[in-house]
Amino acid sequence: MTASRRTCLALTAAFAVTYALPAAAAGKPPEQDRASILAMAGDYKVRFDMRETVPFVSDYKPLEPKRSGGYESVRVIEDRGDFISLQHMLVVEGEDKKPVVVKHWRQDWTFQPARVVVYESAGRWVLKAVPAAQRNGAWSQTVWQTDDSPRYGGVGKWAYDHGVARWQSDETLRPLARRDAVRHPIYTWYVGVNRHALTPTGWVHEQDNAKVGERDGKPVTYVHEVVVNTYEKFNGYPVAAADDYWARTKGYWADVRTAWDAAIAKDGGVRVTEEAQNGSVTGPKLMGLADEIAEGKMDVAKASAEAKALIAGAEKARPLASR
Repeated sequence: MTASRRTCLALTAAFAVTYALPAAAAGKPPEQDRASILAMAGDYKVRFDMRETVPFVSDYKPLEPKRSGGYESVRVIEDRGDFISLQHMLVVEGEDKKPVVVKHWRQDWTFQPARVVVYESAGRWVLKAVPAAQRNGAWSQTVWQTDDSPRYGGVGKWAYDHGVARWQSDETLRPLARRDAVRHPIYTWYVGVNRHALTPTGWVHEQDNAKVGERDGKPVTYVHEVVVNTYEKFNGYPVAAADDYWARTKGYWADVRTAWDAAIAKDGGVRVTEEAQNGSVTGPKLMGLADEIAEGKMDVAKASAEAKALIAGAEKARPLASR
């Protein structure tokens, strides 16, 4: 094992302690919960359905529903018992008809977390303490953007009544999704509830979002939105392309995750400039380095060094609390 890899593992272990209670205190996670989370891994045909429903200001007209779809492979990239990480990868058809893999979002699940990364304000994410009563028997789900920078986190419990395995988060703040950000709307963030439920053919990810902004110096809800993203098991697309991409780039992305974890643990949060087109200002460069690795144009060590420098530059020395 190289010195850099030992450092990587040490930082990851330290960060896990920050996020989760020690195993002896936390207790063993229920196997039914673990099975429900692991069941979301697989190959899927995905349908994204986003609908603004009820306006709450008189001069706002809800947008027409937006629907899209594609193919997505979800892989378990880490499982430590009380921590499970699922990486999503979109597979689309390129201009030359060859498959193109786009690293998509990542969801990390932690049993009885002591703290969770949450979105606080524009370009700012912080580690928030989870009260003992709230974390008892609960899981946090932390969602990360395509470049592994943070997006949002929430806490909730898996439930199994009425014949459905489902998890629902508490109400959390979230940055605008690209579909909204590129329009430069009058609202500036979401207040949302996140649900995951298993279905006979896969699973569904549902969101109830309030789209919020400021008017006359006060927060205002402009409209509610319902999002239903369905994942149906399907492997009639170039699944091998997703696995090949991950095999080539997983070492690099492990280094990127460690760099973000270290930045967040160091200052109790992180600042990353948000961009309408890319989500985070670090996105194009970090994704581009991975593409160069996948294409055989750059080795992992060099790309990881560039990525670490970029992430370190995204959040300079002063602790968040001093700003």
